[in-house]
Amino acid sequence: MRQIPVDTSGATLMVAQPPQTKVANRQTGQVAVDRDSGETMWTVDVLFVMNGSAEVVTVAVPEPGISGELAMGTPVALTGLVARPWENEFNGQKRHGIAFRAVAVTSLAAAGSASEAA
Repeated sequence: MRQIPVDTSGATLMVAQPPQTKVANRQTGQVAVDRDSGETMWTVDVLFVMNGSAEVVTVAVPEPGISGELAMGTPVALTGLVARPWENEFNGQKRHGIAFRAVAVTSLAAAGSASEAA
């Protein structure tokens, strides 16, 4: 599957919705797991602000990659963010989009507080 690295160096990133367990099957409630590590996957809605435009994107992250307090509005860093185009057919309807995944999402709130205290 093609992965496209996403450069977030010029963007402001904030938590729009705190982490939630990613569900693989909504009908059964089956939780999504990483195919390689077997870790539980989580999703975090992140407000991505760049060049005067803002968009909320949902980012999938393995559970060990979630660190710090990730409350709404918390500034964050996304490590290893990639975009993956996808396409499927469900009930005769073709759908497509872009899925985002990161190795880690880290709160920058503690780093900012430590800098201010110094």
